[in-house]
Amino acid sequence: MALPLTPPLEPQLARPRTGLPADAGWVYEPKYDGFRALAFVDGDDVYLQSRGRKPLRRYFPELAFPPGRYVLDGEIVVGDAEGLRHDFDALQQRLHPAESRVRMLAEQTPSTYVAFDVLAREDEALLERPFAERRALLEALVAAPVRLAPMARTTDEAEKWLHAAEGVIAKQLDAPYRPGRREGMVKVKRVRTMDCVVMGWRPGKEPGTVGSLILGLYDDAGKLHVIGHTSGLRAAQKRELVAELAPFETGERGSGDPSRWATERELEWIVLRPELVVEVSYDHASNGRIRHGTKLLRWRDDKPPSACSMDQLDA
Repeated sequence: MALPLTPPLEPQLARPRTGLPADAGWVYEPKYDGFRALAFVDGDDVYLQSRGRKPLRRYFPELAFPPGRYVLDGEIVVGDAEGLRHDFDALQQRLHPAESRVRMLAEQTPSTYVAFDVLAREDEALLERPFAERRALLEALVAAPVRLAPMARTTDEAEKWLHAAEGVIAKQLDAPYRPGRREGMVKVKRVRTMDCVVMGWRPGKEPGTVGSLILGLYDDAGKLHVIGHTSGLRAAQKRELVAELAPFETGERGSGDPSRWATERELEWIVLRPELVVEVSYDHASNGRIRHGTKLLRWRDDKPPSACSMDQLDA
């Protein structure tokens, strides 16, 4: 490739915040639930690089790019460019070693590349240019089948992404692009909450402590399903909960599904009668499971376990 920027190149990162910056000079984009990817395009030659500097092109043969010579920063998603409907599980399944399956999945669950920055064009690297200029160049460059990330100029316009997408990325209009650094960008995640039945608890690493609570929800037929767990308990809570949960123990043991990332982890847990309810916050859920860990917010003595239904996952 004859480009002014070549892989590997670290993407610019966003600093986490709890609220949107409302000062002048900020603009906003939806936060996507996909694979961050830099696209190096030199005519028909395309190289896709992951955030971790790994090549991604072989897994997404269906992705095409407008003709030209440029470098884009964006996200590979299975879903829409508005950031409102994504299927991360389907996206993960695209990372398969067999070429025949890659081709099949490319037809069954095609992906989309959503561009939100341009880092080079022709023979010019654009990293030192302010984002406002890069965005204008990006809008002139991007054409189907690549999608342009929508942009809002006020917090009121961006608020919809805090409630319906994965959150919001805020960018400073006068900021240059700083590979690998958390400057000029912040991210505000969408926070979701739900009420769950405490189905059991898993012992902690330290003897005599609770490591995590096993969470469940009822389906329409009244069957209770494990949907995840909550950990991150305070040290005092971990010790106190052993005695507090003891009266609800049934004497049975449950077992979670093996994790594809940590198959040696101890998955057995102590079953409790389904009488306790907690409210938890979580980042994301898919296929009837909480995908990431949760945070315990409070115990709900005022809510019956039967009211903890699966439809909360679709809310």
